[in-house]
Amino acid sequence: IRSRVSAAADRLDYRHNRGASNLRSASGRTGSIGALVQDVSNSFSASLLRALEDSARARGNAVLAASLDEEEARERALVNSLVERRVDGLVIIPATSRQDYLAGDLRAGLPVVFVDRKPAGVDADSVSVDNVEGGLLATNHLLTQGHRRVAAILDNISIPTAEQRRRGYFKAHAARGVSPDPELIVTEVRDAAHAQEAAERLLALPDPPTAFFAGRNVISLGVARALAARGLRHSVAVVGFDDFPMADLLEPPLTVIRQDVTRIGRLAAELLFARIDGDTSAPTHVVLEPTLVCRGSGEIPPRALS
Repeated sequence: IRSRVSAAADRLDYRHNRGASNLRSASGRTGSIGALVQDVSNSFSASLLRALEDSARARGNAVLAASLDEEEARERALVNSLVERRVDGLVIIPATSRQDYLAGDLRAGLPVVFVDRKPAGVDADSVSVDNVEGGLLATNHLLTQGHRRVAAILDNISIPTAEQRRRGYFKAHAARGVSPDPELIVTEVRDAAHAQEAAERLLALPDPPTAFFAGRNVISLGVARALAARGLRHSVAVVGFDDFPMADLLEPPLTVIRQDVTRIGRLAAELLFARIDGDTSAPTHVVLEPTLVCRGSGEIPPRALS
């Protein structure tokens, strides 16, 4: 009997204690929104949450936030938990490859805005940055300095943002009619410690890289530590994707591809609260341009490493 009830619940998009679309009116609001990010301790996620909080606070709303850690099961469980608490809407940096599981909630009138990655399997509002352009900007900047052995250290390429940044790296090389050495491309790097290990392995090659494209802020930190440990901070160039607090205080200050995270958060909040207030127009997909911020590390010229 239990299995038949569960099957019927799935078929009917039933979820315990969920307000249906006719309850998502002004009188049925809870004054809270959910925000699911990759890691609340990461500077990108923290800045995004602050922008969401500021917008929500202006409306007298609370933000319930949690970390996904790139775990699909965790995302589904946290979405279930927030929906059962009848939040008025969700902002999600998805860990899942497809978000079909939200189709029933979207049909029931739950406003959802995706950040950093566009949705797959469903259509809903999203705010992201042009990651291909960011990867191209970073790599092209290093190639323009004269570097020909540019290493790329990236996150798990099953993550759309990491794959897009890798595409930008290849695109910059292709525009010059060259191909990067596959030995200089390291993926599946999740944190600063692994990034440091990867950078140290690359620097130990017979023909090491003279520059690094670090595909995420924590990767930039790992690369910086590896260069400091080898006394190469002023000999090897680095451009990192994402700015972070004190990046300008590194030695040399870190050149970065900056996302306007505060703007991303504000736009996501605007889209979400417009839906909560009754906007039923077609989904909007906002794609922002990243910017190159030159500080010194990305402007180091190539030189032979002993």
